Amino acid sequence: MANLARVSHLYKFHAIDGTRQPVLSDVGFEVGGGEFVCIMGPSGSGKSTLLQLLSGLDEADGGSIELAGKSLADQSDRERTLLRRRTIGHVFQFFNLLPNLTVLENVALPLAIAGVRVAEQAAPVEKLLARFGLAHKHQAFPHQLSGGEMQRVSIARALAGGQPLLLCDEPTGNLSQKAGLEVMQLLRETVEQDHRSVLLVTHNPRDATFADRILFLVDGNLRDEQGLRGPGISVERVHQALSALSI
Repeated sequence: MANLARVSHLYKFHAIDGTRQPVLSDVGFEVGGGEFVCIMGPSGSGKSTLLQLLSGLDEADGGSIELAGKSLADQSDRERTLLRRRTIGHVFQFFNLLPNLTVLENVALPLAIAGVRVAEQAAPVEKLLARFGLAHKHQAFPHQLSGGEMQRVSIARALAGGQPLLLCDEPTGNLSQKAGLEVMQLLRETVEQDHRSVLLVTHNPRDATFADRILFLVDGNLRDEQGLRGPGISVERVHQALSALSI
């Protein structure tokens, strides 16, 4: 299984009260093709910082990040942008849909950016909308959707561009329990049916149970607790691991 992302000895520091404090310390992990990896940690533990570094939106203070076998540090700004565009799709907690575009136009956005002609965008987008139960909403605007519907649009958009790796930042954090469960089932489906990889950061034990592997970010260090392999691990087992790590 080829690695889509490889992180080695990663460090990131922030200046706090005039001193340099570590946010991430010697972090290392890999995400293989067709793998669902979850990173758990409390708010402020550095999860979102890690995703920003992986996306090439921020620079590490030490260590290395590879996407699809290419080191981010070795790329020019343009090369890094193109590598990110080819490799990564994003699913955000607050959806990040463009309010002045319809559902269809939002989902088609990665295709438009990639230069796909408008006439060739409709078929793949409509197929995704039908799959996610959104065909009847294709001309709706984001403000006309429920939270669960907006997140389904966000996932469809992340899949539309064909990127092999989805980075998901607390994708159920702004949803009801029911809508959140539906979103996690869709993400699991993208791994099993589309053979995409998912890297999920969350503090939600239920969401973590959908992953193949669960890692824990504790005081800037990444911990891999043996035995936490899924999918299907119990929420109780995740809670036990969190308690043992004082998270």
